[in-house]
Amino acid sequence: MKGGFVLNTQLKKGSLELCVLAVLSRKDCYGYELVSLISKNILITEGTIYPLLKRLKDDGLLTTYLVEESDGPARKYYKITDTGLEIKEKMQTEWTEFAFGVNRILEGDYHDKK
Repeated sequence: MKGGFVLNTQLKKGSLELCVLAVLSRKDCYGYELVSLISKNILITEGTIYPLLKRLKDDGLLTTYLVEESDGPARKYYKITDTGLEIKEKMQTEWTEFAFGVNRILEGDYHDKK
């Protein structure tokens, strides 16, 4: 069903940035770890997350640092910046209000907010 696929893809694109910022607001993560945590709830791939991480870093919402591993190559960890935290809070508020409105419509409640 093409309509469902389009909706699902657009929802993922619009919400994945918020999910990344939300996870990183709780702890620093390396890329694969971030994919693993998010994909427990949303189906994503590494190919989806890395371009987003680069963009968020370029926009100043994330920084990176390397951690040496005793049994392999160094891992690049992502850390949210103060600006990233501010943006995450704004996005989370907008998401909550939007989801509330959509749920009201889905339940058939078309009345004005009280």
